[in-house]
Amino acid sequence: MQNQSSSITRSFIVTGMSCGHCEKAVREAAAHVPGVSSVVVDLKGGRATVSFDPNATTLTAIAAAITEAGYEATEASSGGASGHW
Repeated sequence: MQNQSSSITRSFIVTGMSCGHCEKAVREAAAHVPGVSSVVVDLKGGRATVSFDPNATTLTAIAAAITEAGYEATEASSGGASGHW
């Protein structure tokens, strides 16, 4: 039996997005990181919300993929939680 509870969701602040193409590029960049299960990009809000398996990837790897696509990504504040990097 597979346990879905190992997946966590984090939001990133993404700068540099200005159109639908940008939104798609960010979504695809994050989605191609092994361990990522879903990506929702909010163009107007400048955010990407990513669900992923922390045993398969890291916040740093996801942010790096988005940055490699040409956009700056930093983790949005998670209410004081730390240690996920």
